[in-house]
Amino acid sequence: MNSTPKGNRLHIALSGRANVGKSSFLNLVAGQDVAITSPIAGTTTDVVEKTMELLPIGPVVFLDTGGIDDRTPLAEKRYKKTTSVFNRADVVVLIVEAEVWTEYEEHIVAEARKRKVPILAIVNKSDLRSPSQDFITLLKGYVDDVISVCSLDFTGRDRYVDALKRFLLKNAPADFLQPPPLIGDLLPPGGLAVLVVPIDLEAPKGRLILPQVQTIRDVLDNDAMVVVVKERELAYLLSLLKRPPDIVVCDSQVVLKMCADTPREVPCTTFSILFSRYKGNLVEQARGVAHIEELKPGDKVLIAEACSHHPLEDDIGRVKIPRWLRQYVGMDVRIDVYAGRDYPDNLQDYKLVIHCGGCMLNRKEMLNRIQMALDAGVSITNYGVCISFLQGVIKRTLSPFPAALMAFEEELEKMRERGVGNGFVCEGKEMDG
Repeated sequence: MNSTPKGNRLHIALSGRANVGKSSFLNLVAGQDVAITSPIAGTTTDVVEKTMELLPIGPVVFLDTGGIDDRTPLAEKRYKKTTSVFNRADVVVLIVEAEVWTEYEEHIVAEARKRKVPILAIVNKSDLRSPSQDFITLLKGYVDDVISVCSLDFTGRDRYVDALKRFLLKNAPADFLQPPPLIGDLLPPGGLAVLVVPIDLEAPKGRLILPQVQTIRDVLDNDAMVVVVKERELAYLLSLLKRPPDIVVCDSQVVLKMCADTPREVPCTTFSILFSRYKGNLVEQARGVAHIEELKPGDKVLIAEACSHHPLEDDIGRVKIPRWLRQYVGMDVRIDVYAGRDYPDNLQDYKLVIHCGGCMLNRKEMLNRIQMALDAGVSITNYGVCISFLQGVIKRTLSPFPAALMAFEEELEKMRERGVGNGFVCEGKEMDG
């Protein structure tokens, strides 16, 4: 892992009307020409991403958006793409010109406030016109802070960037500056984690996938030890150890074998479940998986993947989960797959959303996706939680997370009291390892 993944960076959206200088401001912050600039309105037609280190903030990604007042034939699609950025933005930087405040700026503020995202107003082109005190007062009624900038003044770059950093340090989400734990809190200092990593057709040649690499790093950062094995070697490794490991973590596709080979007293879970907590809301996704029990013939299920990849013959999201789901419920359900940044507008048409671990998303976007499903009245769960449920080991893999396990069991109990669901888990189908 040569650089911090985008999903682990602070996401800063640059927004505003066409030709207010969003790309010029990005070039000023970067200290180089990373975005095309032109006096012609509409030069930026799609979201341009620029990753950088912004010390002492850390790794960030700027999202340079198209102008929201675009009047070209593609305006509607471009406008939708621009506003969708707010779903993953941790901070919104609204670029304006002095003495100009319109319905477009008010719409940006409304979109940001709806998502509870802090807003910084940059009054650009201050070399052409300085903002009046009345205008600054007006802005402060809408946004969290205001900075006056000339994006062409590279001699004043340090002053402008320092002001931006102060705002980010004050307003960056707490889970960025102090991210939630991945696995470190499940291990004592000097503890041992065993990671079970299958090497199959889906494993990238010559390397491990991102969740596995990040888990290894988090173990080491917390002064613990890690051993990595394939699923066939797990039982043999455990027989060699003088004491049991503190936790065993596996790829969800081999969860049944992992639970069978791991002694009952040893906590175990999956990489995807770890990421459900790290990137999203494990309690909500544990609650959501219980609703598999009430699926009916013809119900629509959404498989949501955060990354776009070429699906293999036995792809986990497109093939395996749909097959296991249909086998479990004993009936056909309609399944749609959305990949990458795509997330459907008609969430209310689905009975259940099954989302990947979200390693390519930042926490803000993952939480927004969960909330969008809940707002639409749709249950949402996670690949790893879902697979553990379908394989009958959900109580085992949620055992390291008592709040999530309680939420799952309480949701099942509510369903039983309402007389809904297939009743499989309630009546003992849960094999529990």
